[in-house]
Amino acid sequence: MALNIADLFEHAVDAFAQNLAVTCGDEERTYAELEERTNRLAHHLASKGVGPGSHVGVYGRNSMSLVETIIAIYKLRAVFININYRYVAGELKYVLDDAECVALVHDRGLCDIVASVLPQTPQVKGVVVIEDGSGLDLAAGAVPFEEALASSSPVRDFGERSADDIYMLYTGGTTGFPKGVVWRHEDVWRALGGGIDHVSGEVLKDEWAHVERGKQLHMTRLCIAPLIHGSAQWSLLPSLFAGETVVLLPRFDPELMWREIDRRKVNVVVLVGDAMARPFIETYLAGDYDGSSIFSISTNAAVFSPSVKEQIVAAFPHALISEAVGSSEMGFVGLGFKTPGADSDGPRVSAGPHTIVIDEDGKKAAPGVAGRLGRGVYIPLGYYKDPVKTAALFQEVDGVRYAFSGDWARYEEDGTITLLGRGNTCINTGGEKVYPEEVEGALKAHPDVFDAIVVGVDDERLGQRVGAIIQARPGRTVDLSALDAHLRNLVAGYKVPRSIWLVDQVGRTVSGKQDYSWAKRFVEEHAPVSA
Repeated sequence: MALNIADLFEHAVDAFAQNLAVTCGDEERTYAELEERTNRLAHHLASKGVGPGSHVGVYGRNSMSLVETIIAIYKLRAVFININYRYVAGELKYVLDDAECVALVHDRGLCDIVASVLPQTPQVKGVVVIEDGSGLDLAAGAVPFEEALASSSPVRDFGERSADDIYMLYTGGTTGFPKGVVWRHEDVWRALGGGIDHVSGEVLKDEWAHVERGKQLHMTRLCIAPLIHGSAQWSLLPSLFAGETVVLLPRFDPELMWREIDRRKVNVVVLVGDAMARPFIETYLAGDYDGSSIFSISTNAAVFSPSVKEQIVAAFPHALISEAVGSSEMGFVGLGFKTPGADSDGPRVSAGPHTIVIDEDGKKAAPGVAGRLGRGVYIPLGYYKDPVKTAALFQEVDGVRYAFSGDWARYEEDGTITLLGRGNTCINTGGEKVYPEEVEGALKAHPDVFDAIVVGVDDERLGQRVGAIIQARPGRTVDLSALDAHLRNLVAGYKVPRSIWLVDQVGRTVSGKQDYSWAKRFVEEHAPVSA
């Protein structure tokens, strides 16, 4: 036995066999059912050559079969490679080649893309297809998901696993090609999976600690993000380690979300920033939903804007509202809570265990000084097949090795840290630094603004000027003069956008994060309505 994702899941199976483990739409699985089906799929994949260290691509939307695939891969000590279901042929081929995938599990609705790519990726020997009702023809040699299970053994007869087994997460960040961040199972469990208590900083003593907690308190958790995103994976997995029930959505639909909350009596809702939180709270306020089962609402990987946070607190004054901050390269770095009456003055959290901010000299930053945000002790091994980026990821401070993902933050006098965003999105305007997230929060506090993304625009005099792409609320018109006055009450004048674009839909990644690559392309290709 080891601090290994598959072992931690199997401990929960042995303790909570008849508990409801996962729901997705009308499909349900108990822990015993999930165990049998994942064993069957693991044996099928093994028959196709998948073994310890093998990389298996998974290309699909949230479904019960996708959950079963993730667990089956880890049972074999193989490596799950997350592939964005929005990727077209060239992007799919890039990940299959870069990750050296030997097998692929994908939705049937993606068959045409897969069929066009497989002849160019001969290393992919086994293909399993998840049924989604699309009716597309399968690529040659592909096996339907249920057929793969029916012909395979349900027995758990896998060999001993290790805490050193590999977990990998392909992340595109805000720019560039996706890259694989490589972790040991124990380290990623400590950093993201509850192996360290985010509130107390206590290190869980052993691999049965999740089960012991699950025996004391059973929760039903709604995970809204797609499982190709790290935030969703690390909402799902710790819940399965503790015998909880996880509710998944086959697609992002705010009305479906609330129907499932009431139907499943959800206790904990996990979102990713405003892109999910604003439809979540505004659909609730406009509808006739109960929501009384909720006692915790959390955002992972992206903080709430102040205005959205206030809406949630007002609607659920007795719920615990939290913001857990981290990244694929660092894991958990900070946690913030919001209570009625407390100020919402921006993205500020309490630093997690082993979190640090360093200044330009590589020393621990003093209060009020912005610097690079890092995390030590339980950190990744680096980027897959990229020694240059791996070397740049790490830095030693006072004899301790830390990982730095490119995020910037500032220590405050009270010991908290204010999050400033990615360094590569920081805008330098006339020598002043502007971090987009602060301005985006101010924009979204205006009653006519639904969403916004802020970018730097080339400027001959200033170097860069602040630009904003704005999505108005349905049925509203944004008065730019009133918006300017609103912003000048919230941020310094040099942070107020000088160029503005109005759009029907702000570009975001599938996980709900701001898509700065899209934004930069958009401002290059379109004239602003105000400059």
